[in-house]
Order: sequence, then structure tokens, then C-alpha cells
Amino acid sequence: MAHKEKTFQFVIVGGGIAGVTCVEQLSSQIQSADVALITAGPHIKAVTNYKQVSKTLEEFDIEEQPSSVLEEKFPNLTVIHSAVKCLNTQSHAVETADGRVIGYEKLCICSGGRPKLLSDGNPYVLGIRDTDSAQALQKRLSKARRIVVVGNGGIALELVYEVEGCEVIWAVKDKAIGNTFFDAGAAQFLIPSLEADKPQSAAPCKRIRYTTEEPAAGPGSALGPDWHEGIVLRGAETTFAVWTSDSFSHPFFFSFSFFIPCFSSLSVGSWPVYIQLTNGKSFGCDFIVSATGVVPNTEPFLHGNSFALADDGGLRVDDHMMTSEPDVYAAGDVCTACWELSPLWQQMRLWTQARQMGWYAGRCMAACVLAEPIELDFCFELFSHITKFFNYKVVLLGKFNGQGLGPDHELLVRCTKGQEYVKAVLSGGKMVGAVLIGETDLEETFENLILNQMDLTQYGEDLLNPNIDIEDYFD
Repeated sequence: MAHKEKTFQFVIVGGGIAGVTCVEQLSSQIQSADVALITAGPHIKAVTNYKQVSKTLEEFDIEEQPSSVLEEKFPNLTVIHSAVKCLNTQSHAVETADGRVIGYEKLCICSGGRPKLLSDGNPYVLGIRDTDSAQALQKRLSKARRIVVVGNGGIALELVYEVEGCEVIWAVKDKAIGNTFFDAGAAQFLIPSLEADKPQSAAPCKRIRYTTEEPAAGPGSALGPDWHEGIVLRGAETTFAVWTSDSFSHPFFFSFSFFIPCFSSLSVGSWPVYIQLTNGKSFGCDFIVSATGVVPNTEPFLHGNSFALADDGGLRVDDHMMTSEPDVYAAGDVCTACWELSPLWQQMRLWTQARQMGWYAGRCMAACVLAEPIELDFCFELFSHITKFFNYKVVLLGKFNGQGLGPDHELLVRCTKGQEYVKAVLSGGKMVGAVLIGETDLEETFENLILNQMDLTQYGEDLLNPNIDIEDYFD
């Protein structure tokens, strides 16, 4: 590695939510600190309209901004536009793709995740992860008659709901849609929304979006939770259909074969690409959207270093967000929480956790320099997430899908078709998780019941009785 150009007190890698939040936290904790942010793209992701809904629930928007906005806010910050080529933890130096060598006293890796593509380098397989890929999707959709969406996570759920004007085949490996977030009951509640007319947008999306002509070098920051706003997801035709596993005798599984015929032999009505599912069905389409999740983007950091990795490939971090290498922290999708987790919290690679981890990593780095004690943040006490699917507000709390609870837990469910779906997860008579879909106004009450671990045995099914005002009950 060449001679260091400059050594900064703090270097953060990644201009996504975790990295930017970490920079903001460090810069406000130690205003004199020399901070560098290394990011591949010209834009960063900023949290705007932040609102603390309850003790652990938070809502915010994500806005793409030029990095100069951050530099103007924090005079102590230097933004370096380049991807990372390699890291040398022994010499405390990062080498960028354009040949610069940046030294650090403390480093935080916030490089996010990269899409798990069904097929790398295939021109007919499009992964959705960052702004560039979302714009590529918009361009290709305008000429598409039929697409296949593969995956069952958040982006797949949003995509099948938002795409209009072309046929959509949704290939799901699980028995129910959205199983990362929902059980089969919640999935059944949501499915009619796919066939229903969508409500007109109340107002155009007001958040500013900056676009660039040149795609970023290396992977860009992940998309925001409203990534489809302001992007026209319309195909070439006017028919719309969704085929899920219900349409066939077997659920779909992710073992696909691709058949790309020679263009000269294409007859009228043929498709540029075909997909074969493990239930024996084959379909032709214009292209395939691979929305099958992400893997931690650790690639540039591992060679020559001895990072401890978790089973999911993430950098292992302790309860101070420190990796196994000295003076190296990590936050967001690239890392895996390996401390003794609260029984009501689990890691999911979501926006809320990227913000929380980035904020906490910044606090920990500052506390170390200032020799101040720091305790694990309260946000890691209870898993909580607010999002929107199929135009419904969705709140997830605790072990909302009974994660790791074994067979001894029970579910209480209340469902009003087209209006709300409420599920409480109880274990040993205490509430340990909940799913709230629709405007239920129960999130704060349920959050308190989970945090307080109150014995609810005596209430039985009355807990979800719509004629009882549960909020008054437990105030």
C-alpha cells in the first residue's frame, strides 16, 4: 500500500443511512474531530422528517442528497468520492479505487448489502437495490408486456403492487406472500389489494430527488422505503395480472433454469427469456426481476485481514459495534449483531436498524475517544418497525412471527376485511410480539404490554375484543 495521503481521526465507509447517521452522530459529539466519509456515489442518503412515534417506534423519510449538503452542515467533514479497493487493518489505512490511501485512527464500515442475484451477468435478470437499478427498471418496464418477479421480501411486495400496465408473474418459494414480515393470515388479508383498484395518490411525492447521468462506481446506497415514489412503473400493455403460488398446485421454489434462445430463431409471440420453475411450469417474459434479498457487502475489506464473520457472512460486531479487528467498527447491513440479544429483538436488514446501528456506532466511537462509559442502546431492547405495504400501514413488534419461540406460543388474531389485521403473539401468558396492519392505533399499547411483560392470562381472547377499549384498560 502506498504512502498515506492523510490520516483522519474517524473514517466512515458508505454513504447509505448507517454511514451518514454515524457521521452526523460523531460530528455532533466531537465537533473538532477530523471525519472522512468515503462513498462510491455522488449522493448520500439522509434521514428527514424523523418522528419518534413511541419508546421504540420511529418513522422517517429517506432523501437522496448531494454529499455537499453534509459537508456544509459539518465543516469538520471531508467526503471522498470513490469505492474502496482494500483495507489494511494493521497499518490503519484504506485504499480507494482511484489510488488514494487514507489513514484512520478509528474506522466504521457501513458498506451495506449487495443483491443476491439469481444469475450474475445475465442481461435478462435485473436486481433492484439502488437508485440506478430502479431507474433501469423504469426504462425497461416501459417496453415490457410481461415480467417475472422472483422474491418475497419488501421490494418484491412493493413491486408487484406498484407495477401497472403489464402482466406480472410473481414467483414465491414460500406458501404465503411476504413471509419475512407476515404469517399466512396476514398474507390472505393483503392479497385482495392486488386485484383492487389502487387509491389515487393524495399528493405527488414532495421529497427532492437528485439524479445523475453517470452511474456510480461500485454499488450505490440501498433504496429508500418509498423508492417507487416518483418512478413510473408502467409497462407497455394495459392488462395486469398477478400469479402467485395459489394459481398452481405447488408453491414455487428458487431453482430456476434460464433458456435464452438464439434471436434469429425467435418467432412471433416468442419471449426473449424463459424461466422454469420447480413445479414444472415454464413462462416466457421480457425480463426477470431478482428481488431475493441482499448479502453483506464485505468484499473489499476481507483480504489480508482477519475479520470474524457470522454465519450469514456479515462482520461480527459486539455490543459496542466493534468488529474483531482493532479500531474497526461496523453498522447496518454489512454487520451481524453477535452480542447476547434481548429475547424481544432480532436483527433484520431494514432501514430502521441501519439508522439505529449507525447512530449507536457513532456514539460508541465518540465514547471510546472521550473515555466515557456507554451502555447498549434501548432501541436493541425491542424489535420495532413501521412500514407500508399495499397502501396499508404495517407495524411489527417483538417476535412478530413467533421467531425462535418453539411450539408453546399462542396467537390471538382479529381481522376486519379491507380494514385491519391485528395479531398478538403470546408466550407463557405474556405478549412477546405483534403485527398491526391498518390504522389500528394499538402500537403504543402493545409496545408497553410487550416491554412490561405483564401477565395477560386473565384477559384471554378479550385482549382483542373490538368492543373493549384496550388502551383504557392498560393505561
